Amino acid sequence: MRSLMRQHHQGFTLLEVLLVLVLLSISAVAVISTLPQPQDEQVKQQAQRLFQRLQLFNEEAMLAGKDFGIRVDEDKKQYVFLELQADGWQRVSLNQIPEETTLPEDMNVKLDLSNGVWGSDDRLFEPGTLFDEDMFADVEKKKKVEKPPQVFILSSGEITPGVFVLAPVNRALKAQSWYVQIQDNGSLQLMDDKDWNEIKR
Repeated sequence: MRSLMRQHHQGFTLLEVLLVLVLLSISAVAVISTLPQPQDEQVKQQAQRLFQRLQLFNEEAMLAGKDFGIRVDEDKKQYVFLELQADGWQRVSLNQIPEETTLPEDMNVKLDLSNGVWGSDDRLFEPGTLFDEDMFADVEKKKKVEKPPQVFILSSGEITPGVFVLAPVNRALKAQSWYVQIQDNGSLQLMDDKDWNEIKR
């Protein structure tokens, strides 16, 4: 009888409780990280990424005395950064920025140059002139020459005015579009639908 009374159930130690909590936290983080992000957040992140990359290329152009550009392929949902080299326009990466970025399938990208002073009907560089591929026709081409960019990021600090529009494919989900605007003075601005509609009034 006494031996039975002496037997008692020991509780969990503090170390065991903490270990269980740590394991539960790790499991929760793993589950959350595998959940798909809301589309609205994805569009916002891609717009922020493009905005920051344009800023970095603009700074590098002025500091290093190089001419860069960006070409958008709306059908492929991608944009490519380029650098003007001796053998023409070539793809370029900067720091950890890849030369080519492809957006998710449920997202569109559009480049609108119609409102800028370098609009499609009044381009600074006409086809067949300074930045066209024909300029390098006599140069031995060791690499494939890319098409000229639509937006020029020049060492002089000039950058082609225009608007990059990143939007969800399915607007029925009420996800916002985001806008990266390059103003006539070369400054960049990141806006959502609300901000964009306000400046368009």
